[in-house]
Amino acid sequence: MRSLRTIFIILTLGLATQTLKAQHQLKGGPCEGCEAVFEYGNKQLNPIDTLPDYDRPGPKLKLTGTIYQSDGKTPATNVILYIYHTNQAGLYARTANATGWARRHGELRGWIKTDRSGRYIFYTLKPGTYPSRSEPAHIHATIFEPNGKYYYIEEWHFKGDALLYKLKNRKLYGGEDTLLITNNTVNRDIILGLNIPDYD
Repeated sequence: MRSLRTIFIILTLGLATQTLKAQHQLKGGPCEGCEAVFEYGNKQLNPIDTLPDYDRPGPKLKLTGTIYQSDGKTPATNVILYIYHTNQAGLYARTANATGWARRHGELRGWIKTDRSGRYIFYTLKPGTYPSRSEPAHIHATIFEPNGKYYYIEEWHFKGDALLYKLKNRKLYGGEDTLLITNNTVNRDIILGLNIPDYD
């Protein structure tokens, strides 16, 4: 028989989990895998993150920019930005001990949390195209705001990709998505809530 202390701990953890979920508000409609934004565990987040592939062979990328409040001017503090992408073979390769969304998103994923400047930096490699060539190379992204709102924004795509024509008539969530690589750097500013359905 479980002790009263054990039952109390289980109930407390259950209530804490329910409260945490209640505080999270998914915006923009259904989003498979957006919950991965919460999977950073005990990692201390800061404005810079380096993905596991950065020291491997391939075209290096520095993803950077500023995240702004909805006014497009005020830097947004304490916003978490989660990204993931394919490896050089175009696959979401995972480690043998992968858990949670890492089983789908693979090992090449990372999180930052903005400071008062709103700036962020990810160091990684340019992702490979799916072997099927069904889409241009891209990097997925999800935003988690301090107020509990979370949602995906349009993937990073890259100017000059021969497969960009496959993206015609798409909706853009979070602003411009097709970006120029200059000296291995891609700059993308993000405005919170921009074009996100049911954001308010």
